[in-house]
Amino acid sequence: MSTTLNIIFTILSLLVFLGVVLWSYSGHNKKRFEAMGRMPLDHDNETTGN
Repeated sequence: MSTTLNIIFTILSLLVFLGVVLWSYSGHNKKRFEAMGRMPLDHDNETTGN
């Protein structure tokens, strides 16, 4: 019984991981992630006046 639960949990974890990877690399998130990636640089320019 314990082995079966381990197998189910491992497969479920793998599927969740693959789902997150596919979601994060999907095209409809690209603009939002690029904007979020520029936030620290934009904030740095605002505080230094450059």
